[in-house]
Parts: sequence; structure tokens; C-alpha cells
Amino acid sequence: MSDVDVVEHVRAVARAAVPDAVDGTGYGMPALRYRDRPLLSVMPARRHIGLYPFSPAVVEAVTGDLDGFSFAKGTIRFSADHPLPDDLVRRIVLLRRDEIDRALGPA
Repeated sequence: MSDVDVVEHVRAVARAAVPDAVDGTGYGMPALRYRDRPLLSVMPARRHIGLYPFSPAVVEAVTGDLDGFSFAKGTIRFSADHPLPDDLVRRIVLLRRDEIDRALGPA
């Protein structure tokens, strides 16, 4: 798969996990938004694909599952040759959704 195909696949997994997510932007990046908050962005870069859950706490919550991947406070880096597992993408998206729900209260 190409980087673009991998990005679209990650977005599809995220949309399936959070069907209420809509297209938008977050911090100037194309992103899925949930309850008018940035949920997840995934974009190809020069040497990797970046996944941005807009939450250092979410990245921290999944660090045990990121062996073999490069990550920082707000970014998880991967490649088309070594993609993130779908289950991990779902977990990241659901953690971020739950974080947004806690911050905003009942819908």
C-alpha cells in the first residue's frame, strides 16, 4: 500500500470506531473532529506517516503498544511498510473520544 492508501485506511478505521466524527481541521491539519473538537489527524510526511491524536495523555496511554514505532508527546510515527495495527488505531481513537466526552460532559 502507498502512504496515501495507509492514511485513508487509518481514517476509515477511525470513522468506523467513531461514526459521529466529521471531516475538518485541527491545529491547521486535516483532521477528523468529534463534538467540534479535533479527534485525530493522520498525514504523510517526508520520511514517515504521522498520527496525531491531539492529546499527550492518549499517546502516553498507548506507549506500551508502540514498540518498534517512533513517538513523541503528541505524535506517533509509522510507515506503509510498518503500519499501526487496526486495533491500536481503534484504541487511540476511542481513548481520544472518551477524553473529549469527559471534558464536555453528556452530549
